[in-house]
This record gives sequence, structure tokens and C-alpha cells, in this order.
Amino acid sequence: MDKQRQKYLFKWLRAQQKPIKKLLSLNILLAAVSSVILVCQTWLLATILHGLIINEINRTELLPHFISLVICFALRGLIVWLREKIGFKCGEQLRNMIRKQILEKIHQVGPATIQHKPAGSWASLMLEQVENLHNFYARFLPQQMLSVIVPVVILIAVFPLNWIAGLILMCTAPLVPVFMILVGMAAADSSQKNMATLTRLSGQFLDRLRGLETLRIFDRTLEQTRHIESSTEDYRKTTMDVLKMAFLSSAVLEFFTSISIAIMAVYFGFSFLGQLEFVPSGIPVTLFSGFFCLILAPEFYQPLRDLGTYYHDRASAIGASDAIVDFLEQDYLIAQSDTKQPLEIKSAVEIQAENVVVLSTLGNALTQPLTFTLKANTDTALVGQSGAGKTSLMNALLGFLPYQGSLKINGVELNQTDLAEWRKHIAWVGQNPLLLQGSIRENLLLGDIQADESEIDNALQQAHAKEFCDKLGLDSEIKDGGLGVSVGQAQRLAVARALLRKGNLLLLDEPTASLDAQSENQVLQALNKISQQQTTLMITHRIEDLKQCANILVMQQGQIIQQGNFEQLKNQGFFAELLAQRTQDIN
Repeated sequence: MDKQRQKYLFKWLRAQQKPIKKLLSLNILLAAVSSVILVCQTWLLATILHGLIINEINRTELLPHFISLVICFALRGLIVWLREKIGFKCGEQLRNMIRKQILEKIHQVGPATIQHKPAGSWASLMLEQVENLHNFYARFLPQQMLSVIVPVVILIAVFPLNWIAGLILMCTAPLVPVFMILVGMAAADSSQKNMATLTRLSGQFLDRLRGLETLRIFDRTLEQTRHIESSTEDYRKTTMDVLKMAFLSSAVLEFFTSISIAIMAVYFGFSFLGQLEFVPSGIPVTLFSGFFCLILAPEFYQPLRDLGTYYHDRASAIGASDAIVDFLEQDYLIAQSDTKQPLEIKSAVEIQAENVVVLSTLGNALTQPLTFTLKANTDTALVGQSGAGKTSLMNALLGFLPYQGSLKINGVELNQTDLAEWRKHIAWVGQNPLLLQGSIRENLLLGDIQADESEIDNALQQAHAKEFCDKLGLDSEIKDGGLGVSVGQAQRLAVARALLRKGNLLLLDEPTASLDAQSENQVLQALNKISQQQTTLMITHRIEDLKQCANILVMQQGQIIQQGNFEQLKNQGFFAELLAQRTQDIN
């Protein structure tokens, strides 16, 4: 990662702190108060020792000093606790805010764009990489200010007592941040490589885990094991590089702070022995001044040492933010325009498309100009070979992909409507229905959260799913990935969920794929009942599905080349070829 990119990412990270500005300011104010209390605490301690050793004062006379010293310790402990709480709150708020930004961007670009990256990569982006930003806001940013405030407070306290000691502190202080910056530049590169490797490993591991059964069937488990082993080895190396830079940074800081404190100790030691005759402002070097300055010397460097420690958090945040910023600032085309016209839908919808070119979110044309009409309360089939553009057209109708041309819903341009409101009128059944971990009832209520028992019972009957649901029970648990029900049962539950949805447009993507003959017939009967009440568009290759459709759209290489019903098309052109191929595959 080049320096300009690092500077830009650091600027972006700082720009995100506006919502927590007050909390950060409070954190810094508490730390500044703590530094003043530290000076008072050191003054009390030096006074007590000077009084007991040099002036031989009675201990009872120093009792108020002892009590004040205990109060100072307690106050500093309380402030440390408060700062930890505030710092955690800052990091938590920023993480939630950035995750919200990512989710909003994901919602904008839609699943058509998201599916181009493995699910594990998105999980890594949302979890690990956002999590690595926490300490930047909880620790590094406050410490950056404290590394200036605390040393200034200590210098103000030291200079009146001994300007030589103050000068030693001033001259040696810059050594710490200079070497910290030099080491930090390399740490940012290591962190960025580590995050990239982790993202790649997360995506690969989750995908392999999901396809474990397929890998076993094709005897590719050993090959994939070696691949994951190689990826984890790469991650181990990048992690060790990050740790190496962190340990090197700590060692360098400790070395220079130790040298600086040693110089201070040597100065006061030789002064007490009479070997040095520096007497600042006519004030002799006393036990009070020597003890006061020597106790404050480590505290003078401590904020800089802490900043060096947290500089690793800065490097981690820059490395983690690279992918986050890249996604958030990617100029995606979205289907929603700035204007949102009201869309009143009380019954089945009518869709009119004229010269519609579906675009990817990066602006690439996915289809040729398409012109068609889906009349209200009719069922239409969309057929064609893989890559013909069927799914792209479906995503455009769902509002997940932008388009050029005119695509009207009941006379209103789709991209000028409120797409979130439009999707409420759509029911969807795909070839791989998504069933979440939970009860059958909870999965059905995804269609309509307010559905009552009679509506659920009616939907199950229409979907031919009531028999097995009564046997299993609506409270029967479905595991993640739909485990607990068969493929046919899952498909019928998806149909029942679509019935509860009461959508005005029903979109079907191979709804009878991977079903046996009996399950297929049951699902088709249920879909026939649904399609009579709303407008239906179905992607399918099955002859049985095509015969019942009022209209068929045939796509090839991104364009609609034939339109009509089954009887009109069965002996004509490309559709006849598809039909012959389908018949051959069945036989």
C-alpha cells in the first residue's frame, strides 16, 4: 500500500469520528485532569520524602499529605475506569455506524452484485475488519492528543524547579515518535496484507464448508485440504509479520525511553555527588526537586510509549479500512433514482417494457434492448439457455439492477418508485428456497409476520404442505440450510410462504427444479392456484410448466427472439430446438 493511500485512509478514519466527538473530548479532558492529579500526587510524595528524610518532620504533621495522596490515587483509578468505559463506547458506536454504512451499501447494490464475492469475504468485511477499527477510536485517537497534553503539563511543572531536567525531557522526547513513525509505516503494509489474506481465507473456508458434501462425492477433499492448508500458512506468515513489527516497535520505544530516563538519573546522581555544578535559576538541586523530576520522567514518556503501542492499532485500522473504503466508495449504479413516485397497487400488476437494457452495477450492458408486456392476472414463462439474460431481467424487475429504457409498473417507471415499497408487492419462489434456522412457523411468518393460524392453515393446504406439517408440527425446528425437511417439503413451504405474502407479482425461478415427480406435481398445483390471483413470471425449462402459461418469452444472447403461447411456438425457431433438447434429456 503506497503512502498516499495510507494518508487517505487515515483521513477517512478520522472523518468518521464526528458522531463520537463529544465522547472523545470527554475522554481527553479526563486524561488531562488525571495528568494534573499526577503532578499533585508526585508533589505530595516528594514533599513527604523530603520532609521525613531531610527536614526530619514528625509523621503526624504529614498526615494531611498522606490522606491527600490516597485521594489522588483513588481519583486517578476512577478516571482510568471512566476512560476505559468511554473508550469502549466510542469504539462500539463507530463499529455499529460503519457496519450500518456497509449494510446500507449492500442493500443499495443488491444481491446481483453481492453474489460475485464469496459469502466468507463479506462476513470478514462485516466482522473482523470492522472489529479491527475498534481500538483506533477507543485508544489511538485519544492517546494522540494525550501524547501532547500530558508532556506539556509535566514540563510546566518541571521547568520552574530545574530547567536542565526540563531540557533533557524536551530534547529526548522527539526520538520516540520519530522511530514510532518509521516502524509504523511498515506495520501498516503488514496489516493490510494480513487483512487481505484473512478475507481470502474466510471466503475459501466458508465456501468449502458449504460444498463439503459435493467435494466428498467427487473425491476432492484431499486437494481442497491442501489448498486450505496453503492459505492458512500464508495467513500465519502475514500474522507473524504483523507481530514482528509490533514487537520491534515496542522494543525501540522501550530502548529510547530507558536511555532518556537514564540520562535524567545520571544528571541528578552526579549533581548530588557534587560532580556537576549546574544550578538552574540559583535553586540548588534538592532531594525534593530530584525526586519530583525522576518520578515524573517515566510519566513524561508514558503517553508517547502508549501511543507507540497503540500505533499498531492505527496500522491495523488502516489495513482493515482499505477493503471497507474500497467497497463504500465504489461507484456502483443503483436501480433507485432520486425521485420516488407513489405506486398504488391494489390488484395484480401490469408490466410494460420498451427497449429495456439491463445494466450491471458497474454500468456494463447485460442484455440487448428488450420489449414485452406482462398483462395483469396472467402467467408468463421466461425460457432460454444459461447466460441468455433471464436472471438479469428478473433482478431488474426486483429493483436490484439498473436499466436503460422504459420499464413501467402500472404506468409508473420502476426506477422512479420507492423500490422498498415495490418489493412488498412481490412474492418470490426460487429453485433453492431459503429456510432459516428456527421453527416451521417462524419460516412461514417471513411471508407475513401478522398472519394468524387460519391464514397459515389455509396457505399450507393450498401448497399441499399441511399433511407433513401436521405430522411434524409447526413448532418443529429446521436447522440451518433447511436440514430437517426434504427438498420437496422445503419447496412447498416456500410456496406457502409466498401465499402468505399475498403479493401482486409472483416471480418464480425454476420452482420445480430438483423435485421428484410427486413433489413436482404438488408444487405445480399450488402454483397454478396462486397464479390465478396475481401476475406471474416464471423462469423454467420444464414442458409441463410451459404448457400452462398464457405467454412465453424466449431469450437468446440477451434478447427476446420469440413471444407467444406454447401451441404457437412449439414448432418454430429456437423454442422448438429447446423443446426438442428438453424432450431428448427426459428420454
